[in-house]
Amino acid sequence: MFSLIERENNLTDKILKPDFSQKAGRELLAFYLQSKFKQIISYDKKCEHPILLEVSTDFISKFTKRLITNPDKRILIGITGESACGKTTICNELKKTIIKLDLPITVITGDYYFNDISDLVKEHGNFDNLVSSGYEIDAPSSFQLDLLKSDLEKLSKGENIRSPKYLQNGTGVCVPNAVPVESRKIIIVEGMATMFGDVKDLLDIKIFIKASDENRKKRFLERAGERNQSLENALKYWEYVRVSGDKYVKPCKKEADMVISGSADLEYFSQIIEYIYTITNNFQ
Repeated sequence: MFSLIERENNLTDKILKPDFSQKAGRELLAFYLQSKFKQIISYDKKCEHPILLEVSTDFISKFTKRLITNPDKRILIGITGESACGKTTICNELKKTIIKLDLPITVITGDYYFNDISDLVKEHGNFDNLVSSGYEIDAPSSFQLDLLKSDLEKLSKGENIRSPKYLQNGTGVCVPNAVPVESRKIIIVEGMATMFGDVKDLLDIKIFIKASDENRKKRFLERAGERNQSLENALKYWEYVRVSGDKYVKPCKKEADMVISGSADLEYFSQIIEYIYTITNNFQ
């Protein structure tokens, strides 16, 4: 299953680095990278359980051009998807693999950027009553998108920030300037808000995680059980996030550069990341 990737990752021969100051050198490198990216996409399609479900037609050319024209710039990777699709699992595996490759990485959580709705929660008695009243917690208007965009712009320029932190305890409180975030070479932003509004325009790679409603429901209820939430309440809230996801998050799929399976084999996913690292660093 991993033969192509393992073979590339085990290569000891280096390719003579083209002269980036010359147009011919940049074009040669672009051709090399594009052919390698297409190779892994073609290989993945033949796998029994492919990871790359969809890749936009112009992503490879755009991303390789971005790598060549501005190689020192921070790389911003956005990961989104509906509730319980596997965002956090994929994000954690990506982070673990990148750290193993000894690359500087930071992760920023988009779900920390919910609006502070503590006054509304108090007004309605509790969080569940607020949601039952029609308040849409997952709507783009429920996030501090301007602040998220501003923070990502700062990170992309090498500036450190302090992100807010929305407390997932039913109080609706969002603490400002709560989490220190360092600007590093690779910046991952994960959460539903990642591709809302013009936040997505800052991202170099936009990833949408796709999973079936059946698998998502199973994960959602398992998580609810771990939090000692009653099955009745969990099922009620599941129906809410399912409908909300269809309305607000699923449309973001069309903005993604690639759609990744939420049921991905994590070892295989890690190997693909290592492969990409290898082909972009296989020069002497």
